[in-house]
Amino acid sequence: MNPPRPRSIEVDFFRGIVLIVIVLDHIPGSVLQHLMLHAYALCDSAEVFVCLGGYASAAAYNAVLSKKGPKAAQTRFHKRCWEIYRAYLLTALLTLLSGAILQRLHLNRTMVDLTGWPAFCAAPLKEAFEIATLRRQPYLSSVLPMYVLFALTVPLIVPVARKSPLTALAISATTWALAIPLAKLSAIDDVSNWAFNPFAWQLLFVIGILCREHPVPTDIQESRTGRWLTKVAVAAVLAFAVTKLFILTQPLPGHLKQNLSIERVINFLAIAWLATGLIRTGAIARLAHRMPAVVKVGQTGLACFVGGTLISLIVDTATPRNLSGLSHGLAALAGDLIAIVAVLLLARFWSDWKGPAQPRAAVTGADCR
Repeated sequence: MNPPRPRSIEVDFFRGIVLIVIVLDHIPGSVLQHLMLHAYALCDSAEVFVCLGGYASAAAYNAVLSKKGPKAAQTRFHKRCWEIYRAYLLTALLTLLSGAILQRLHLNRTMVDLTGWPAFCAAPLKEAFEIATLRRQPYLSSVLPMYVLFALTVPLIVPVARKSPLTALAISATTWALAIPLAKLSAIDDVSNWAFNPFAWQLLFVIGILCREHPVPTDIQESRTGRWLTKVAVAAVLAFAVTKLFILTQPLPGHLKQNLSIERVINFLAIAWLATGLIRTGAIARLAHRMPAVVKVGQTGLACFVGGTLISLIVDTATPRNLSGLSHGLAALAGDLIAIVAVLLLARFWSDWKGPAQPRAAVTGADCR
């Protein structure tokens, strides 16, 4: 067995950026969210988050496997599943408590409804049971149940991906193609009503695993074929941007994101290919070394995701709504900056409390695919 490669500082940096973007995306009045990926593409930070999650999961599985063997690696991810489930329950609790406080103080009625607090008040025992059994996920906690399932499958997927990447990709692509009927068949657990259909989104998680297990060699990226793919990716990204900015004037139906539509997959893959070019040149590693606080956010991902939900709710509520024009824009921008600083401080606090992280190393661009 080959020794495990060190975790990539580029991956931690991207994870940190995505976690900050997720917080901003969930502040309805955010100014900076108009500069984020979803404003110029048919995909958004969720695709990046899930794909990087698959990459990081494969790295973690291989690290434990090389040191302690397959049994320990399986046990680690069973524990990880429980950790994510507890984080989900905490996120749901924080969301509901936020809704209760906002309703009590007669603040931010829109957010009160989004938190699901009114429905929980009407039938607390029923709602608590459905939340605990993943039948319903309060606002902002909806991505975590999907990760509970993904953590369970890592010990099965990674070995297959290592031995036969085409088989792993074929199984994953077939599951993605059948995601809607599979969700309906699983309606006993209301999977068809999840914000993220796990049968669909597992495709990006598996792609992330494959990128870790079988990175694209640098010589292929620099070959004529690689340069041609780069030109195609640039054209695709520009085409999707024009479509999003000038053609699709209305919000897209939610089921396209829920079931990970083909357009979102293609748009994400084009962006990902261009990102690998920046990684190969070392540009991302240099940027990451200059922004260690963002890297730390990526290293403390679960804590920052849970805390970020509360940060977004607080900032959205605290941002004045009786302003207009420049005053409103400046207040919203101040809220964005406060949210970013809060996430950075949370990552630093959590990292210090948990102890020093394992050393990270910048790796070659090919190792980050």
